[in-house]
Amino acid sequence: MTALLREVIGDVLRRARVEQGRTLREVSDSARVSLGYLSEVERGRKEASSELLSAICGALDVPLSRVLSEAGDDLALEEARSVVTKTAEPAGAGRIDVTTKVVIPQVVSMAVA
Repeated sequence: MTALLREVIGDVLRRARVEQGRTLREVSDSARVSLGYLSEVERGRKEASSELLSAICGALDVPLSRVLSEAGDDLALEEARSVVTKTAEPAGAGRIDVTTKVVIPQVVSMAVA
């Protein structure tokens, strides 16, 4: 399944923060965003507004354009992997859970009078 944009943006933001050796609290204080909300954004659970993304990028001293560009690149890789996986699987693979049981009723012939 292809990742959601909010998940990919969250990954890029977390990567930038970790590369700088900063904590969630430091960035949330600097961005004036609650620590919990920033955590949710980084985990891809919340979709940040453009204003919030701008504030987080400002706190990280990373241009918003770079975050969006990296997110686009990551999303393109994810989509390419998804296409390769789909073409490598046999037809119908991955669509039905192997634990699914199918019951086929017996055929009952009916006499025509």
